[in-house]
Amino acid sequence: MSESRCSPFTWSDHPVVETDRLRLRRVERTDADAIERLAGDFDVARMTALIPHPYEPGMADEWMDRLEQDHDAGRCVVFAVTLRSGGEFVGVAGLTFAWEHERAEIGYWFGKPYWGRGYATEAARAVVALGFERTGIERVHAGAFGHNPASQRVLRKAGLREEGTRRRHLVRFGQPADVVDFGLLRSEWNVKSSPTEPPGG
Repeated sequence: MSESRCSPFTWSDHPVVETDRLRLRRVERTDADAIERLAGDFDVARMTALIPHPYEPGMADEWMDRLEQDHDAGRCVVFAVTLRSGGEFVGVAGLTFAWEHERAEIGYWFGKPYWGRGYATEAARAVVALGFERTGIERVHAGAFGHNPASQRVLRKAGLREEGTRRRHLVRFGQPADVVDFGLLRSEWNVKSSPTEPPGG
């Protein structure tokens, strides 16, 4: 089975998801300035495995070029996370698929001014629900750095369970880092029983 047949999403017909406070939509070229400004903060980059630092002008457009290709190839579905009130860009969240293994990895990052408000938890829950409701995946998983307890809390609040720690698994900006693994099976997921958490994730 090919990736393109497995994915129900296309770039031209990208899903839009709304939560109580957020609107998750396709990443647009007009988001480039906000992406470069927010992702360019070293405190944001060091909590991720992939965001480069420094984040140079033009990198957001290059990322969007790759994103559109990966999206139409069925490899991912990625959202710009915005506020429903005012449309302000606050971060990115999405899923990267491994269709042959019936799983997807959830990933996200949020600008530092928006930390601690529960936006990451709200977006993560929405993305997990989308994955199980709109695709045939049987597992959602993620890794969080050991030095990022806030992201670990987000994953727990989104329903994922801690599965173990890969010690000194990555070297990021010259510093070795543990990676804490989380996972959730379709059989364990129940949107109606997902706990409601106060802001802070």
